[in-house]
Amino acid sequence: MTILRTTLLSLLATIPLTAGLIACSPLTAINALSSGSASQVTHGLAYGPLPRQKLDVYAPKHQTGLAPVVVFFYGGNWTSGERADYAFVGHALASRGYLAVIADYRLSPEVHYPEILQDAARAVAWAALESRRHGGDPSRLFVMGHSAGAYNAAMVALDASLLARHGMRPHDLRGWIGLAGPYDFLPIENPTARPVFFYPDTPTSSQPIHHVTPEAPPALLIAPAPGKDKLVNPQRNTGGLATALRAQQRPVTEIYYDTVSHATLVASLAGPLRMLAPTLDAVSAFIDANSGPARETAAAAAAATPAPPAAAMRDPDNKTPAP
Repeated sequence: MTILRTTLLSLLATIPLTAGLIACSPLTAINALSSGSASQVTHGLAYGPLPRQKLDVYAPKHQTGLAPVVVFFYGGNWTSGERADYAFVGHALASRGYLAVIADYRLSPEVHYPEILQDAARAVAWAALESRRHGGDPSRLFVMGHSAGAYNAAMVALDASLLARHGMRPHDLRGWIGLAGPYDFLPIENPTARPVFFYPDTPTSSQPIHHVTPEAPPALLIAPAPGKDKLVNPQRNTGGLATALRAQQRPVTEIYYDTVSHATLVASLAGPLRMLAPTLDAVSAFIDANSGPARETAAAAAAATPAPPAAAMRDPDNKTPAP
């Protein structure tokens, strides 16, 4: 969170702000600058009995029929984060006609792997059961996340045992979206993340790349271009997972932006910062392509998107630390 705050502060310094906003945290400032005029927000819904098992729902104000549902998980090294800080994500998705669910989940040191993921799966199960009463279509359900939250989304989408606890399976998802996610990060180099995964005895089952099967739902993987992300190695994580999915003939689209960093990738979803990268457009295109009745056909077309040239993806030493 410290790196995210520092990066966003430097970015916000380029935008004319009032004195009050300058004194706020960067995420608070981004939320203040993000229009919520297209959203109707319901705060503090419980998806479980514990204090951190709550979520907010952002529904499009003007919609005809039920909307696709997107459950979003934020990052923060699995040790920090609040759903209110990511209101700008909810507003952005609602502005495109989607029902956005921004979920909290228990954090380390209170819990560790896999309890964190069990919360994520429980939030997705809530969306499958309850989103209709908020204007969502549970048959068009997606999961999405940034950084550690992208890991959560990946595991929910790929590790069938997580959704199975709720009578669901990965095929019940229309797709999943990962922004700068860690999907293959053993051995763990980040000291903050090590206790979350019982380092040095981290189980290999904790890695999303080891859960790729022919049942994996369509994926959209977005990351900063090689060399732009100092926290998560995009070649190993985004590129490696995309390769593994293609090896199982699963639909996957990977996109790399050279105009964003690890932190500003998710910030580019906010209205005032969309000039950084067309992240929201890419997310919208993916959701729309996989929301119709012929979802496998549409997803297969998306999978035909060529991977970046091998030279652009090369990182022989693979030394960039995991998040």
